[in-house]
Amino acid sequence: MSHCAVKMITFENMARNKKGGNLKGKKREYQRRVLRVYRDNSGKALNHKQVAAQLGITNAHDRNLVVQVIASLAAEGVLEQIDRGKFMAKKHQRHFTGWVDMTKSGGGYITLENTDEDDVYVSPRNMKHALHGDYVKIYAHARRRNKKPEGEVEEIIERARTEFVGKIEISKQFAFLVPDNPRMHVDIYIPLDKLKGGKHGQIALVKMTDWPESATSPFGEVVDILGNPGEADAEMHAVLAEYGLPYRFPEEVEEAAAAIPTKLDEGEIKKRRDMRDITTFTIDPHDAKDFDDALSVRVLENGNYEIGVHIADVSHYVQPGDIIDKEAFDRATSVYLVDRVVPMLPEVLSNGLCSLRPNEDKFTFSAIFQMNDEAQILNSWFGRTVINSDRRFAYADAQEIIEGASGDMEDELHLLDRLAKIMRKKRMKAGAISFHSIEVKFHLDEKGQPLDVYFKESKDANQLIEEFMLLANRKVAEFVGRTPEGTFSNKTMVYRVHDEPDPAKVSEFNNFVKQFGYRMTLTNRNTITNSLNTILEEIQGKQEENMIEKLAIRTMSKAIYTTDNIGHYGLAFDYYTHFTSPIRRYPDVMVHRLLQYYLEGGKKHPESDLFERRCEHSSEREKLAADAERASIKYMQVLFMRGRVGEEFLGVISGVTQWGIFVEINDNKCEGLVRLSEIDDDVYSFDERSYSIIGEYSGKIYQLGDTVMVRVKSADLNRKQLDFDLVTGDSED
Repeated sequence: MSHCAVKMITFENMARNKKGGNLKGKKREYQRRVLRVYRDNSGKALNHKQVAAQLGITNAHDRNLVVQVIASLAAEGVLEQIDRGKFMAKKHQRHFTGWVDMTKSGGGYITLENTDEDDVYVSPRNMKHALHGDYVKIYAHARRRNKKPEGEVEEIIERARTEFVGKIEISKQFAFLVPDNPRMHVDIYIPLDKLKGGKHGQIALVKMTDWPESATSPFGEVVDILGNPGEADAEMHAVLAEYGLPYRFPEEVEEAAAAIPTKLDEGEIKKRRDMRDITTFTIDPHDAKDFDDALSVRVLENGNYEIGVHIADVSHYVQPGDIIDKEAFDRATSVYLVDRVVPMLPEVLSNGLCSLRPNEDKFTFSAIFQMNDEAQILNSWFGRTVINSDRRFAYADAQEIIEGASGDMEDELHLLDRLAKIMRKKRMKAGAISFHSIEVKFHLDEKGQPLDVYFKESKDANQLIEEFMLLANRKVAEFVGRTPEGTFSNKTMVYRVHDEPDPAKVSEFNNFVKQFGYRMTLTNRNTITNSLNTILEEIQGKQEENMIEKLAIRTMSKAIYTTDNIGHYGLAFDYYTHFTSPIRRYPDVMVHRLLQYYLEGGKKHPESDLFERRCEHSSEREKLAADAERASIKYMQVLFMRGRVGEEFLGVISGVTQWGIFVEINDNKCEGLVRLSEIDDDVYSFDERSYSIIGEYSGKIYQLGDTVMVRVKSADLNRKQLDFDLVTGDSED
């Protein structure tokens, strides 16, 4: 029977009664209904006759079942006896609100709001059409002894999303969208007149329009046809749509951006500090199109150096509340997929007006520092400027000169490199953490298909730019957030903060790395960061490098945007913000506006709550963008490995679960799953304490970090998943 035929049967039987046909099923159903009566009569004591009457039960057999259910609920502590034969729902049963964390089975855990209570499990039949991420009201049953808390959804307050990506399946009478997301456990029914020209098998974005209570599937309509499976555009648009990220600008936003004058206003130039005659250049990736930061260098008469960090003045062109600003805020960040950038601002701004292209006058917001030979900051100035970049360097170009090649601006690059290394050394000594995570990149053909994998390296030229951007970000945050006396100013400001890691996670990480001969000292903050940096240095070039680096990052807290400054643990800064990338990050735009407000003499900004809400939104969008970026890499890895099914590779066990081990191939960092059930030399079980699987008969152990040989079994583009077979007998120490 075809998939669509099965769907037809399902659809035609949507309203069929779902009660269990046997006594056990009927008793469960009565338990739910009896509990509902007691909850609806909260504070009232009812006997079995009153409950039966409210349920409309008249026959003796079912009334007796009600008696049994009441007795069992009382025995379990869900009901309490108030008088002889009269019971009441216990007061500790409560209603909660929270968010659904859906499992593949269709049930899920509700993360409760405003309470320290444990997550509440809701079975599939008690979900009431709630989906992953939905904000819901639930009723939590009284917790039974030695049982996880359970409950049921009473109301869907707000849907997390109503649009889903998947593939269209069409039959003669109707169609369905089969969603890509494994946490979307139902298909969406689409009337044929709502297909918008979509064809069988195409990738589409579908909006859920209704979900009748009696229906097993929601109803929907096609919003957009993204294309055919395997097409680069279609697949990348599908990734964006899956995470609720836009893949094109509304026409009115493009028109508003196109209407902005391209010629710099002479009156505005006169208001700014003119730095067009000072040596200035940009250093960016070779394929970059938006250049939002530039550096200027000159030697002062006193022998010190004036270093300018110049940032595209987006806030000059994008005004608070205008149509471009609203779209930029909604996006909050540019998204960097494997084969494209989805910009926060329309291209006329991101790659044109605001981009600091060489030999063009540009409006900038600048942080200018006077420094000595020891990289000490002797003086700082912040304000609006106009610049003209003399040269555009790619990182590789600048790196060649730093390493000794002849070229433009040799003296300036060597000076900046020397100062950057001094600043980096000071930062590390102060307790900053030095991550060297491997960034996977792809060489693509003209159709967007992967030809090979390579790894992006961070060299001196990258670190030069990083140090001066960190300097500008830190000093802007200090300028606004710290008083001359060194105390917190209490002015509204957007900070980039990073909390200290959970001690339990640090201890767990330490126990893990001991297996590789590394050890952390957990006495205090300084010993933790120093020993972590030592480990990160020692693992470079070793097979366990990428895995330990990833685990170290997971041990850390997540950096977020907020108006409540707690400092940045990873960078060891008491004050830190994001000032240097307003073309691609909305928080930087907010920082520019706040900085200008205070430069003009403003006191504490009156809209602190508004900025905090915008920080929360920006943090959420940043996470979505990062998830989408990882999904695009995963898709490209699976696509790259599809032509290598049957080949064998050496890899490292990067994850261990109760259903299998994840192995990351050394040569290309592609990760796949080896299922326990498919390792045929023994019966293996998962040991959570040692991050390992252990053979029941042989005692053989496969542990996190072990080197193994795997054979590529399958490459599933729909699930973005690689499956491997373990080549037993070929593991290495």
